Amino acid sequence: MELQAMRPGDWPAVRAIYEAGIATGNATFETTAPDWPAWDAAHLPGHRLVARVDGQVVGWTALSPVSDRCAYAGVAEDSIYVGPEAQGQGIGRALLTAVVTSAEQGGIWTVQTGIFPRTSPASGCMRPAGSGWSGCASVWGGCVAVGGTWSC
Repeated sequence: MELQAMRPGDWPAVRAIYEAGIATGNATFETTAPDWPAWDAAHLPGHRLVARVDGQVVGWTALSPVSDRCAYAGVAEDSIYVGPEAQGQGIGRALLTAVVTSAEQGGIWTVQTGIFPRTSPASGCMRPAGSGWSGCASVWGGCVAVGGTWSC
């Protein structure tokens, strides 16, 4: 596996992996993947990586700002997606470690994520991935409908 900076030409593969995650109902509250210009505008340019196996994109990670307020300039949310055929091989962990390093080098002091409680492989991947790991915050009593299915 090789980690590389994401390029615009990677978008078709990145989008396909994102759409596979959306289809599970366990990865995001989004119901469709955006087009490249919208996705590009929403993610920090210096913090986008792809994982390749035999030259094919099998996973990706990117950071997005959590707020445009200056007090949150060093806070970002990560997205990590691994294609179904490549899950369980440590690719998510490698992507997480790399994007945390990228964040630290880029002056980002907090990387946060949201994981559906029933997504246990993702939860395990997120446990200590960097020197600044501080723990988990839980939201109790919150259920939301995602594509007609309730997620608690």
